[in-house]
Amino acid sequence: MKPVRQLGASGLLADAIERFLTHKRAVGRKYTTEEVALRLLERFLRCKGVRRLEKITPGMIDNFLSSRPRKRPRSYNHLLGTVARFFTWCTEQDLFARSPVQARPKRNTGQRIPFIFDRSGARKLLGAARSLKDIPRARMRGKTYHAILALLYGLGLRVGEACRLCLKDIDFDRRLLVIRQTKFYKSRLVPFGPKMEGLLREYIQARGSIFGAAEEGTPLFSFTGQEPIEPTVVSRGFRELVTDLGIEVPPGCSFPRLHDLRHAFAVGTLLRWYRAGVNPASRLLKLATFLGHVDPMSTATYLTITSALFQEANRRFEAFTQPLLAEGISQ
Repeated sequence: MKPVRQLGASGLLADAIERFLTHKRAVGRKYTTEEVALRLLERFLRCKGVRRLEKITPGMIDNFLSSRPRKRPRSYNHLLGTVARFFTWCTEQDLFARSPVQARPKRNTGQRIPFIFDRSGARKLLGAARSLKDIPRARMRGKTYHAILALLYGLGLRVGEACRLCLKDIDFDRRLLVIRQTKFYKSRLVPFGPKMEGLLREYIQARGSIFGAAEEGTPLFSFTGQEPIEPTVVSRGFRELVTDLGIEVPPGCSFPRLHDLRHAFAVGTLLRWYRAGVNPASRLLKLATFLGHVDPMSTATYLTITSALFQEANRRFEAFTQPLLAEGISQ
């Protein structure tokens, strides 16, 4: 039996949590919300007067989970998964003989179906964004929203990636965007076409005429010319645009979110492959790399079935089976 370790003065599991976070961040994970969850666990144990590791029982973990009520199964499962991964790591470090986490994930019966913008819907959204008027604290408001939403829909960027772009991150000679500080701490290059080049050049020219010349490290998207626009501001503006447009949401779909533009890019790419006669499975890794995913399975979650995709898949299936059916009839 492994020896029971006495709690140090710094707090229960404090050292283990620090080491665990360091380990995860070393392999490219930000672990920001996960750190908050683990700090809450540490505080919970301290408030309960738990002073020895052997007192961290399955019942104690269940009590902690109950103390952090989550309305949605997904949120609960994220908290549970964070705690479970931490204690699994602790067992690997010989802190525990076995993990005290025995709770099971909740079944997610209300998983949202993303809203997929087609070209017509995206065109209306971008047009509405471009027509936004300036307000005292937001100059170039319309052009800025238009450019950011175009990057999200046209290149599948995350909103945080777009907001963090600096002038130096645009390589017009090679038509590349340098995406830094991504979700997994990895930079990547994202190519763009002539239409996006024209949009970016137009935006930078307009930016210069209003805010003047800027250094290469200056944020590309800004309402002041200096501070970058916050992702939450873009998300709020997007929601207002969608509400004003009165976009009809199909049954079963959630109200459009800003991240759905990234979904739309992935689905649009798959649709183009289908129509070009390309096997999507053979290029999924390329799409994952383009989107900045470390695992193609993460990319697969974006590939929501739409009516257009279903029609193309059905057409391909009919083309595949028609010779077989014809051969069977002739026999």
